[in-house]
Amino acid sequence: MRKLIRLVASAALGLAALTVSAQAEYPERPVEFVVPWPPGDIEDTITRLIAKRFQEETGVPASTVNIKGGAGLIGATHVFTQPADGYTVGAFTANIISAHIIRGNAEYERGEFEPLAVIIGYPMMLMARGDAPYSNLAELAEHAKSENVTLGVFGLNGPPALQTMKMAEILGFEFQSVTAFDETTCLMLTNGEIDVTLGGGNFKPCLTGGEVKGLAAYTTARIPIYPDVATLEEQLPGIATPGWTGLFVRKDTPQEARDVISRIAKEVVEGDEAQAIAANVGAVVQWMPVEEAVPFMNSFYDRFVDLLGN
Repeated sequence: MRKLIRLVASAALGLAALTVSAQAEYPERPVEFVVPWPPGDIEDTITRLIAKRFQEETGVPASTVNIKGGAGLIGATHVFTQPADGYTVGAFTANIISAHIIRGNAEYERGEFEPLAVIIGYPMMLMARGDAPYSNLAELAEHAKSENVTLGVFGLNGPPALQTMKMAEILGFEFQSVTAFDETTCLMLTNGEIDVTLGGGNFKPCLTGGEVKGLAAYTTARIPIYPDVATLEEQLPGIATPGWTGLFVRKDTPQEARDVISRIAKEVVEGDEAQAIAANVGAVVQWMPVEEAVPFMNSFYDRFVDLLGN
């Protein structure tokens, strides 16, 4: 009888050891990092660095997948429909976990995604052609009261677009038209397709060359490489909601998966290559850990409710 008890105890210990071993084996299969936007901008570039490092350190294939459309909603919905197991990670911009939910566009509810960290603060600006007869928001407003001005955005639900519309309302003018694109480019301005637009780091070549100029920086402080462009908050206090990107997983994702992803992603975000990219485009690339990211997101959500008028 004692021998049988010892055998049962030994088997139980062995099973427990196997269970612990299995839990420690994440990842066991390919991991997908989803960017809900076209390739090329900073959230895509940094996410690709993370996926590359993840594969190098774990030996498991990791890829960055761009699933664009719907102002980020299509890619986010893809992540939502995947199991909460840490094998699908979203690199989500702020509107994905705010505007789409507030407006009822999303299949997911608030809290369905949880942050691993906020990692990028965007160098977002409102821009015009270099020869436009206005160089700041007050001059834009004065011009637009007597002349037609068209606006191009990359998503009508996004914070930059909403802030721009709110800015126009407060300053007493209307854009002749507002057109949403999957992405905005320098060419849209220089060829006269639109008069003003919102954009980030991909506009640097034409900003540097003078073909395009900044009217307002949608950031918490002036962008270091564009120190003469005043922020939206400086020019029109009270409506600024700076853009950001974070890494997100489904709410029931195991802690061991969160820990592995976070450890590797933090190494990349704080590394020399990511920081050089940030300096090049004027973005802020930093690791805001989950304990800071959650209250930051909640505050952002509340401000966004005010911005939407809900």
